[in-house]
Amino acid sequence: MSERQIALVTGGSRGLGAAISLKLASMGMDVAVFYAGNREMAEEVCRRCTEEYGVTAKAYLCDVSDFEASKQAVSEVKKDFGTVNILVNNAGITRDGLIATMKEADFDAVMDTNLKGAFNMIRHCCSFFIRNKGGRIINLSSVAGIMGNPGQSSYAASKAGIIGLTKSVARELAPKGVTCNAVAPGFIDTDMTKKLSLSPEYISSAIPLKRVGSPEDVADAVAFLAGASYITGEVLRVDGGIAM
Repeated sequence: MSERQIALVTGGSRGLGAAISLKLASMGMDVAVFYAGNREMAEEVCRRCTEEYGVTAKAYLCDVSDFEASKQAVSEVKKDFGTVNILVNNAGITRDGLIATMKEADFDAVMDTNLKGAFNMIRHCCSFFIRNKGGRIINLSSVAGIMGNPGQSSYAASKAGIIGLTKSVARELAPKGVTCNAVAPGFIDTDMTKKLSLSPEYISSAIPLKRVGSPEDVADAVAFLAGASYITGEVLRVDGGIAM
């Protein structure tokens, strides 16, 4: 079992999750990469963590929306690494559509993965943090959860829920030395936002910094919170100023 800090990153096989996994590995942390679909991509992230930074990294198939499946996956991490010091709840999906025609199943799927998935992971990792008398929980929210966004009522609701969950967990676990914070990205260059086809005109008019963010911008914010011992219950926007 490793003497390094252990970071568990959900949705860690691509996009923000891959960037976060690599950033934490660059800080000398061993990484448990949770993925829902593409094992090859998850294994590639683990390979890069190991070869580029000399840490141990392992991929775990897990549907975070499933309470028992996520519990089993966390137990596998315990067998392999012994504990979890940093939990990053990044796994998320979208099922965008106008509220007047949105399907119930689509709304439920987004809430189950984005919000209940974060609850499941926090619930299953709580014993590590309490036993260790410390830890970091970092939840990925979104500026959509702060501002709202037309056609994204399910996504915005799930990400607003993440903020409430973050603040409540922060209050509950603070006496145990555990911090819980959220990162709220704006428009970041990932597969999810590529579907939106943002025009240069929109970027110039809506984003004060005049550019779409990179996954590394978000990873830097997660890394900062992973090392911050006196910040808890905070929502850190990484949005180029769009929601200020």
